[in-house]
Amino acid sequence: MALTTVFVISSILTICISQITAQSPPSPLLPPSPSPAPAPAPNHVNLTNLLSFAGPFHTFLNLLIQTNVIQTFQNQANNSDQGITIFVPNDSAFSKLEKPSLSNLTKKQLKSLLLYHAFPKFYSLSDFNNLSTHNPVSTFAGRQYTLNITDTNGLIHVGSDWSNPKISSSVYSTDPAAVYEVNSVLLPKAIVTTAPALTPAPAPAPDLTPSSDLSPAGQKGSGAAPKSSESGNTNSSSRNIAAGAVVRLFAVVLGAILL
Repeated sequence: MALTTVFVISSILTICISQITAQSPPSPLLPPSPSPAPAPAPNHVNLTNLLSFAGPFHTFLNLLIQTNVIQTFQNQANNSDQGITIFVPNDSAFSKLEKPSLSNLTKKQLKSLLLYHAFPKFYSLSDFNNLSTHNPVSTFAGRQYTLNITDTNGLIHVGSDWSNPKISSSVYSTDPAAVYEVNSVLLPKAIVTTAPALTPAPAPAPDLTPSSDLSPAGQKGSGAAPKSSESGNTNSSSRNIAAGAVVRLFAVVLGAILL
């Protein structure tokens, strides 16, 4: 009897569970959760190509390659969180310097001079106003090699010990790299101990415009004065001749009366 009761109860439970399962709708299939979007790739820049085509920066680029500083700059631009800011003198800036100014430098000094032209951090043009309040600013060459930034109503100068060039153009300015053109080479006293010799500016071309006293009007005026003098002499001679004739006529008349 007990077994029969257990069997009946088990059967009833089985039937109830099967009915509940049949009445409940199946759970909906959820779409797979989207994977997170990949982080944007950094803006890598090839500094060698940039300086080759954006120039004329051939002298500066050749020195960067010669000293392998180009690799230091490239690594800072593409493999660091800080980025880089480079002040690039154009070719005419180097032509202003007489050759002994740089040719006497050792390889180590030349490398430091090139590193002196960069900040180990990205700065846009709008950042220089605030940066000028933190002068002097250390360069890539080290803490003893500093620059002074001035921003006067958007006119930005980069001051070194021997030069204070202005930023003449923004060659490239996209984080993490900024390249700005300057019209003079940045020279620190720690490397160039005396004022650099500059190539003298070419003499101005002579002024071939004729002066006013040699103009046709002046010549005409100067010729008019002698002509007026000749006219005066002619009139004076005519008066003298007429007076002589009158005197002779008077003498003839007087002689006739006396006879």
